[in-house]
Amino acid sequence: MRLLIKLAWRNIWRNKRRSLLTLCAIVFATFASVAMRGMQIGTYELNISNAVNMFSGYLQLQKKGYQQNPSLNKNFKYTNNIKEKLESDENVISFAPRVYADGLISYKDNSLGAAIFGIDPQKEKTTATFINRINDGRFFTTTDSYEIVLGTKLMQNLKAGIGDDIVILAQGFDGSLGNLKFKIVGTVKMGMQEFDASTAFIGLETAQELVAMYGRIHALAIKVNDISLVEPVKTELVEKIDDPDLVLLSWDEIMSDFKQSIELDNVSGIFMLLILIVIVAFGILNTVLMSVTERFNEFGIILSIGMPQIKLVSLVFIETLFLTMIGVIIGDVIGWFINYMLILNPIEFGGELGRIYEEYGFLPRMESTNTISIFINTTLTIVIVSLLSSLYPAYRTYKLEPLKGIRYT
Repeated sequence: MRLLIKLAWRNIWRNKRRSLLTLCAIVFATFASVAMRGMQIGTYELNISNAVNMFSGYLQLQKKGYQQNPSLNKNFKYTNNIKEKLESDENVISFAPRVYADGLISYKDNSLGAAIFGIDPQKEKTTATFINRINDGRFFTTTDSYEIVLGTKLMQNLKAGIGDDIVILAQGFDGSLGNLKFKIVGTVKMGMQEFDASTAFIGLETAQELVAMYGRIHALAIKVNDISLVEPVKTELVEKIDDPDLVLLSWDEIMSDFKQSIELDNVSGIFMLLILIVIVAFGILNTVLMSVTERFNEFGIILSIGMPQIKLVSLVFIETLFLTMIGVIIGDVIGWFINYMLILNPIEFGGELGRIYEEYGFLPRMESTNTISIFINTTLTIVIVSLLSSLYPAYRTYKLEPLKGIRYT
């Protein structure tokens, strides 16, 4: 084996120009794959973290069936028992109760439909970040005030301003028609046009009064220590709460459209990288095949003096492995450096491109990551593809007969 390794190493550099060109192709494919996957995964993690922390929460406790078909009737009692069980979990940082309703907001002669969110501002401070996205004015501080915060676009469409009074008309839980008067104290800008044009926040108790849902809520947003703990915490809380009428949903179940858009983009990115790797594989095939073909005379002589055929085949694979591993290691190092620079200096998108990103619910920023799985997956993929590309040259070597090899020209 030591002899084969020495021969393989020397054979690689017999034609330095060809080997260096192939090496450059492997290096390029490796660092391009690492850098692109790093930017993809880093940007996904950034947007998932932003979306989860912005509003939805890592987990949500809801009435069974509410996610599929939201309705005022699908609510549940917000009891001390539920609070105690959530507080007893060391991985739960905070949780915030919410009431959701549809209503008609009127200001002077203007009336618009809106999504009404009843929240506890003190609880939301530690659960979600939307409360910090104030654009003008301020957020209300109590759950029973008659103050309201509107999406920036919604207030513009109403042609209202900070300090103006508006009226909300909404269907109540008991079938009645509720209406209350509110004072606009601020606006929020979430970065998503649809959200900013149809959202209004009021106090939790005031919302319960508006829709006659006293002591009841539609959802409980839960924040945990880390997104990787979502599934373990979910399993543990389901056992603790043990209520067949309630369900605990993770962020990807709550934002299924957002998750699907990321998965679609991820598949397209992987497909492009595979095309790049296959192109490089043909380059490796060409190099190895030419190298083997040029040495058929040598192989014929070696076979005629008694070297087993399998050792020559092993030599071909060792040469391919040497060439691939050198290129992969160099490519991984370059890829790591590129990702590290992007971690320190994220790319910010402005202008029209930035607005397009925001319209689809993504942050207009590109980040990267040096997660070890990127390097493992890229290395294994390129090594396996390279070894597969050397199968045909190895087959030609295996079928070579000593006399034909000696006479080969």
